[in-house]
Amino acid sequence: MRRAALILVLTASAAGRVRAGDRQGVSFQEVLALEAPPPDARIAYGPAPPQLGELWVPRGPGPHPVAVVIHGGCWSAEYGEGHIRPVCAALAHAGVAAWCLEYRRVGDEGGGWPGTFADVGRGADHLREIAPSHLVDLTRVVAVGHSAGGHLALWLAGRARLPATDPLRGKEPLPLRGVVGLAPIPDLARAAADHVCGDAVPSLLGGLPEAQSARYAAASPIGLLPLGIPQEIVHGREDRIVPVGLSERYVAAAREKGDAARLVVVEGAGHFDLIAPTSNAWLRVEEAVRTLLK
Repeated sequence: MRRAALILVLTASAAGRVRAGDRQGVSFQEVLALEAPPPDARIAYGPAPPQLGELWVPRGPGPHPVAVVIHGGCWSAEYGEGHIRPVCAALAHAGVAAWCLEYRRVGDEGGGWPGTFADVGRGADHLREIAPSHLVDLTRVVAVGHSAGGHLALWLAGRARLPATDPLRGKEPLPLRGVVGLAPIPDLARAAADHVCGDAVPSLLGGLPEAQSARYAAASPIGLLPLGIPQEIVHGREDRIVPVGLSERYVAAAREKGDAARLVVVEGAGHFDLIAPTSNAWLRVEEAVRTLLK
């Protein structure tokens, strides 16, 4: 089938085609146990406590390429940016600055629709304010997000397609070189129907698709296609939280619309392998970021 031509399957096997580390089937508890150095800076981009970014900068002369990193956690205030810090540190070690966004989530005052989306856009655009003093290259920016953060990273890449009068678009969206979605949730209507993250999607958007069709259309990356920039989607075959089928359908739709989109399915990897720099899957994540920054 045509879909087969869209998918690059990378197998972590005895043949050694994928050997980034010795870990596979990483749990969330194991991710939480990973250590990371503190960020080089913590910078507010708004007045609310969650409107904060953490910046990791590579050693050596800049300016450095930068990844806007968005954590997951079902858009819930229960899960913050702490578990994604090892990813940010690993990117900085690889020569890519990491601007890790915290944002208002469901359960925070002002979180959900539209605050969560407004924060992600505002936080990304704040890079313009901090770039001169932190050796960040605004011509080499990518977005990287995991799970619900993968949804937000793809949405960030597509927000320029919102109407110019839509406040969520922003006056001048920060240009991105590309976007990396790690087990993303790109189709919110489908995710709501499949109960991905339980009832998190209706909680985020204030109802089911039939009651909030306009919000679903504006919030779902699949509805904003074509994004007009390259997209690297990485998904674990054994993901039991976000089905790999969501990524398969999204990449097929993106390519149908003319976008340069690639899906890398990592055999044996689960949902959290993608954010564990000690895992086999991490090599694919780092490769995806480097591909977009060439």
